[in-house]
Amino acid sequence: MKASKILAAAAVLTLAASGSALAFHDGGAAYCEGCHTMHNSSGNVAMNKGKAALTGVNYLLQGSDQSSTCLNCHGATAAKAGSYHVLSSDATAGGTVPSNYTPGGDFAWVKETFTTTNSRGGAVTSKGERHGHNIVAADFGITADTTLTTAPGGNYPAGNLACSSCHDPHGKFRIVDANGTIQRPVVAGTGNAGATDVNKSLPIDGSGSYGAMPTATEAVGVYRLLGGQGYLPDSVTGVAGIQPFAADPPTAVAPSTYNRKETTTDTRVAYGTGMSEWCTNCHTKIHNSAAAYDAGTSFIHPASSDSKLGTTILANYNAYLKSADFSGGVATAYTSMVPFEEGTKDRAALAAHAVIDGSQVAGADAQSNVMCLSCHRAHATGWDSMTRWTNKTEFLTVGGVYPGVGLSGEAGYGEYNQGKTQAEVQATFYDRPASVYATYQRSLCNKCHAKD
Repeated sequence: MKASKILAAAAVLTLAASGSALAFHDGGAAYCEGCHTMHNSSGNVAMNKGKAALTGVNYLLQGSDQSSTCLNCHGATAAKAGSYHVLSSDATAGGTVPSNYTPGGDFAWVKETFTTTNSRGGAVTSKGERHGHNIVAADFGITADTTLTTAPGGNYPAGNLACSSCHDPHGKFRIVDANGTIQRPVVAGTGNAGATDVNKSLPIDGSGSYGAMPTATEAVGVYRLLGGQGYLPDSVTGVAGIQPFAADPPTAVAPSTYNRKETTTDTRVAYGTGMSEWCTNCHTKIHNSAAAYDAGTSFIHPASSDSKLGTTILANYNAYLKSADFSGGVATAYTSMVPFEEGTKDRAALAAHAVIDGSQVAGADAQSNVMCLSCHRAHATGWDSMTRWTNKTEFLTVGGVYPGVGLSGEAGYGEYNQGKTQAEVQATFYDRPASVYATYQRSLCNKCHAKD
């Protein structure tokens, strides 16, 4: 490893303000003792704080389980939120607000159950386990989903869900050319066979999440270290019915600074293609390709790389600003609250669009398509079904303000705030001012469907 990278790896925890954790992962396998402890002892002091020195856990991890190990670095208190953090460890319902604003969301929402009453005195409950992927992270108080015991539309067991269910902790998948070709070097007879497996490939030099391009001698990692064809976590190897991944990671590029409020400008992740196909590794029956309509999926919302927006939806997306306002134009139509795929693997073009300064706000075109992340966030949100906005209430704003528990008048109705404070509701909109929307803003489904 290059000397500069060794020094950077040692300093990873000082990078909270830099916007990325490249110094640790560098697009692939990090240094082993960043996650593992060989004997759970350093100077006769336990490295895994939950175990006595010289004892340990499965896979020699530094946490009680896979996700806890990840969150040792990727979790932090709300006061320290930012950069590569995905969990506000001290957030509480009605108190400290989840403070990470990554495109994937803050896992703190899955720990927060909200209860209140509606305007007619009826109970309103929004359970924490409905807010996102319930990764099992015992050290951080996150437990398996008790209702959905397998992945919706699939059979991945909730009790085995971990960060490593989606992300390959060793980062073996890599991009090797400008066309986005993905490979995984494997030794014959090991692992699960994947269509992209080779016995010799280029070494990974850095992350591919931020637009870096491979060279003739060095590859870059895939987007967010996601698993690809043939990937199967050790924790589910041998579990009946669980198959290795069939789809490779999507083509996408994020800005290097991405954990931020979107008060004035959006954080634009340039999604290229393949996101919904990748999600189908676990959510098989939910995935809906436009090409499969005749196979019985015509009554399921489309979400795939061939599900182009089409003339009507395209016109709606580019004109819609807010309820009853269709005066927008394609040049400024984009919103990260309803993102789309651009329908391309051109990493250079995507990298140019992945910004936070508001300079790339052009809307959709004929190549754009709907995907899973057009409506959902990958980790968690404050709303049921991990949607970007609530689909269980008529209005998102009430009388020109976000609703919230304790507010006077209609904005305080439980059916609108779902048990959240106004600060919590605004946090789900990544701190956008309510004035961005109509006085009585209806569902953001209308960005595409224009029914309001």
